[in-house]
Amino acid sequence: MNKMTRRSVLTSAGVSVAGMLLAERSLGAAQSSGTTTATPRNTSASFGSLKQIDAGLLNVGYAEVGRADGVPVVLLHGWPYDIHSFVDAAPLLSSAGFRVIVPHLRGYGTTRFLSGKTFRNGQQAAVALDVVALMDALKIEKAILAGFDWGARTANIIAALWPERCKAMVSVSGYLIGSQAGKTPLPPITVPTITLEGDANGAPYPDPTSYAKKFTGKYAHRTITGGVGHNLPLEAPEAFAGAVIDVNGL
Repeated sequence: MNKMTRRSVLTSAGVSVAGMLLAERSLGAAQSSGTTTATPRNTSASFGSLKQIDAGLLNVGYAEVGRADGVPVVLLHGWPYDIHSFVDAAPLLSSAGFRVIVPHLRGYGTTRFLSGKTFRNGQQAAVALDVVALMDALKIEKAILAGFDWGARTANIIAALWPERCKAMVSVSGYLIGSQAGKTPLPPITVPTITLEGDANGAPYPDPTSYAKKFTGKYAHRTITGGVGHNLPLEAPEAFAGAVIDVNGL
C-alpha cells in the first residue's frame, strides 16, 4: 500500500468517528459447521502487577504473560471494557507457549498521555497507531492481533494498513473498518484471519456473509454458541484462545 492510499484510509477511519472519545493443543477448535459451543461465565481472576512503557504519545500500562521468546500476541479490548476481558484467555495462550501482551488502550487503566497538550481523541486510526507504537517500544516486529469491539476494529486497521506488522488476526464481529459515506474504498485484509461471533451478542454486528470477501488471505469464521454475548473473550475464553492458537497455524 502506497503512502497516499495509507493516508487516505487513515483519514477515512478517523473522520468516521472524529467526535468520539474513548470512555476510557487447539482449545475450542471449530466443528465442520464453523460452530463452537461454549459455556458463558464471569470471572474473579485478575492480572498481577502491570508493566509501564513509553510508546508514542502514551505511557502504556500493560499485562504480560508467557515466554519472552514465544510468538507475540497482542490482545485488544473494547469500550467500555478493559484488559480484564482477557484475564482467563491470556493464561491459556501463555500455557500454549505464546508471549501475551494485554495493553490498556488510551483512556483506560494506568495508560496516560505523556503530554497534557496532546489532543484527546478516540479515532480509529489514532488507537491503531498507539498499538503500532507499543509494538515498536517492545521491539515486536510482528504479532498476532486479537480483539473485540473497538479492539477488533483496531486490529482490522493495523492488519489492513500495516500487514507487515500483523502475523495473523482474530476479530470478534468480523470486518469493522468503516468509511464516511463510502467515499473512500475500503482496503482488503490479506493476513490469515479467524472471525468470531457470539450467538447472543446484543450489540449490532454485520452478518458474516457480508464481509467474508474482505479477507483475501486464509480465512475462517466461527459462531460461538451457548448464549455468548458481546464480551466474547471473557464469556468464552477457551473458544477465543483456541482461535488465536489456530490462526497461528494458518
